[in-house]
Amino acid sequence: MLAKIPNILLIYTGGTIGMVKDYKSNALKAFNFEQIKDKIPELNLLDCEIDTVSFDAPIDSSNMSPKHWVKIADIIECHYKNIDGFVVLSGTDTMSYTASAISFMFENLSKPVIFTGSQLPIGDLRTDAKENLITAIQIAATQDGDAPKIGEVCLYFEYKLYRANRTTKVSSEQFEAFNSPNFPQLGESGVHLIFNDNVLKKVVENKPLIVRKNFEANIVILKLYPGINEQIVKNILEIPNLNGVVLETYGAGNAPTDAWFTNLIENAINNGIFIVNVSQCISGSVILGHYETSNHLKKIGIISGKDITTESAVAKLKYLIGENIPANKFKLVFETPLRGEMS
Repeated sequence: MLAKIPNILLIYTGGTIGMVKDYKSNALKAFNFEQIKDKIPELNLLDCEIDTVSFDAPIDSSNMSPKHWVKIADIIECHYKNIDGFVVLSGTDTMSYTASAISFMFENLSKPVIFTGSQLPIGDLRTDAKENLITAIQIAATQDGDAPKIGEVCLYFEYKLYRANRTTKVSSEQFEAFNSPNFPQLGESGVHLIFNDNVLKKVVENKPLIVRKNFEANIVILKLYPGINEQIVKNILEIPNLNGVVLETYGAGNAPTDAWFTNLIENAINNGIFIVNVSQCISGSVILGHYETSNHLKKIGIISGKDITTESAVAKLKYLIGENIPANKFKLVFETPLRGEMS
């Protein structure tokens, strides 16, 4: 019996990877992905069928928003029964935010959703786009018996496969633009495509796909810095209709112990604003109470983001508030890993 040839759907939202240079005007223009096999004939060597769909108006990732997250999810949901794997192409600047959000939107996901992009346009002589695209498709098409090898939302870039909601962009110039500081890579592309089976999420089979599409709009990121004053923090925490704050603290979750700061945070929590403590450090974890300078936050009931990234914390906070999790359960739910986003 011949093995089934996987069907892969390529979803182009915009970004550098989809740009080619018009050599007459020297300007970059969007690439027609319906002609992708003509432009990248190497794709014909892959043992899979490739279909494409593009946003009607491709966007720069700086313009990415929750309405676009929902649009990506709608495309995946619409094709989910007939497609074996998905590759989502987007700009790199907000890719970790978008990929994290998509990971929370899909419950009981049993097929791969691989995000990728590039630092240079696909038509550039030294582009990284071809390798990223070809290998992302190959990963999405990889089978383990009769089932997909990957059953989660991932990000592939520069020979490394990561859990998407563990990533952060670390360089605007290097090809190795992403990192997963608190979680091992899921795989690596070299002479062979090697997967780290010990950290891959187990593929969920025979459970119906559930898609969550409600995101809370009114949250902010509040980054602490030496000299931040009471008026600034007060103004932010008193923004009308504010429902959530990702508080970027120092080190293992430390913050000023001034009475005004503690009082403002406590009042905000008592007023129903969910405040998540994440570290400004690129790696490591929030450990509330480890130092005296975080013990006051622990006492007033701030939510520990543990080792979650800021990007994933934003997505998770928007997601959980949008799901109307009861206030008395919210802290417990946020501090519980839902899609492998925290340890």
